[in-house]
Amino acid sequence: MICIRGMLVIALALGTATQATANSRDQAQRLHNRLAGVPADAATLDSMAALIDGNQAAQAAEMAMDDPAFYNVTLKLFATPWTNEEQDVFAPLNDYTATVIGAIRDDVDFRRILSDDLLYVGNGSSGAPAPSASSNAHYQALEDNHANLKSVLVARSQVSTYGTPAEAVSGVLTTRAAARAFFYAGTNRAMIRFTLINHLCRDLEQVKDTTRPSDRIRQDVSRSPGGDSRIFRNSCIGCHSGMDPLAQAFAYYDWQGDQDGNGGRMVYNTGVDADTGTRVQGKYLINSTNFPAGYITLDNHWDNYWRTGPNANLGWDSSLPGSGDSAADLGRELSHSDAFASCQAQKVFRAVCLRKPADSADSNELTQMTSHFRNDNYRMKTLFADAAVYCMGD
Repeated sequence: MICIRGMLVIALALGTATQATANSRDQAQRLHNRLAGVPADAATLDSMAALIDGNQAAQAAEMAMDDPAFYNVTLKLFATPWTNEEQDVFAPLNDYTATVIGAIRDDVDFRRILSDDLLYVGNGSSGAPAPSASSNAHYQALEDNHANLKSVLVARSQVSTYGTPAEAVSGVLTTRAAARAFFYAGTNRAMIRFTLINHLCRDLEQVKDTTRPSDRIRQDVSRSPGGDSRIFRNSCIGCHSGMDPLAQAFAYYDWQGDQDGNGGRMVYNTGVDADTGTRVQGKYLINSTNFPAGYITLDNHWDNYWRTGPNANLGWDSSLPGSGDSAADLGRELSHSDAFASCQAQKVFRAVCLRKPADSADSNELTQMTSHFRNDNYRMKTLFADAAVYCMGD
């Protein structure tokens, strides 16, 4: 009887151990699938499962991110919608997406992507034509040749690669893809709107504030749409009073040429524009008869009117002045906000967990992820690891 009982105890113990191993392997597989988008090989799965069993799930997630598919698939799908107004996840690889991928691979402080002279290109072994300010052929070739982005991407400079004036560089905002999408035609307000959407997780309706002064709203905005001034006071002013002073940072930028994928390039006025008599692009002065008494843009000095009022809750950095004279200054203003940090956590959570946060537990996790991200020098892979571990299942 004692022997039978002993055998039962041993069997139960073995069964429990087998179940634990199965669970850790399931978790490891789920981690790898969520992060790399492809199954792990047996050796990798064994190593990841052992780490999970040893309460080192974050290290298992880091191992999954060593897979080239994390860069070619997961990060490309993650960043590509930021590069076009349609937010098309299947748009071709471009310099904006490649720069985000390279910055994440190299653990660059992610705030720098909105202000620094960053550009990632394929190295000489990639077989792609030279990168060009007037063509996407370099990045299209990387994609067509199924280049291993983890291996071939190298950090370069927009100044040396594209000939962009140093004063004009502002991270991904001045890549060719961003300029093609957001400086084309229009009034350059699109660059503000989509930067808010992509990097602060706020569209204009969510930052609408009718209490801000209207002194910097341009002439092209009618103060009596349809003959009714109440529409301006209760609607238009809510977005334009904050957006227009910020969009002034891009007053010297334009897109030259059509918007197809092969021609055209960003231009930046370093001298007087023939149409305006200043360095300001003519698009900033169009439709001036809509309201002649409106603001006339004379330079690229911007101010953040949203530092006060309801949008103070975006968490602006008190060590920054809240104004500046370049797009890079504006990029720092936006990327040093609390909203920027929490937005990255939200985007990664959705990308890895394949759903939006749904309850208080998810909200608490987002808070912890954001804090970890900031404390780890704004390292994006830390966010991916945290989200993957949270959603790998019990």
